[in-house]
Amino acid sequence: MGKIKEYKLVKLIIGFIFKNEAIFIKSKNILCKKFGRVDFESPEINFNHTDHYKREMGGGLKKKFISFARLISMQDLSKIKLYTNKLEHKFSINKMRQINIDPGYLDSAKLVLATTKDYAHRIFLSKGIFGEVTLTYRGSSFVDNDWTYTDYRSKEYIKIFNQMRSLYLPVK
Repeated sequence: MGKIKEYKLVKLIIGFIFKNEAIFIKSKNILCKKFGRVDFESPEINFNHTDHYKREMGGGLKKKFISFARLISMQDLSKIKLYTNKLEHKFSINKMRQINIDPGYLDSAKLVLATTKDYAHRIFLSKGIFGEVTLTYRGSSFVDNDWTYTDYRSKEYIKIFNQMRSLYLPVK
């Protein structure tokens, strides 16, 4: 029988898809009040890997990632996803989101994203939230899996997550 060990805390990351930068800033500020200081913010990236959000949010969408200095417990990811869903709803107009907020975490070996959608490669966390190992760290970089979203496969995103991982590692 394996011995139960204490697990390490992980780095909270959040991805945003938005058109209106003011809504991004308001959302980020609310999240900072809840989770503490941001230790990394990516540059704004054109979100053009899919048209999935175009009908709801329009064209010309941007993407940004942030990570927080304060680490979290892995088991809190589902609660955080429920919280970000409420935040998305707060900024919705006529039931149409103005911002998409996707939390996840990374550790030394993987990037896990939270989602409300079940699929064969996702595991149930709690309260209707699933977790997906989107990227795996191998050798000297994160690499994609067969199911990884197209944008998360990009060199630009992987560079961002490698930078976030380097902020996480000294903490151990």
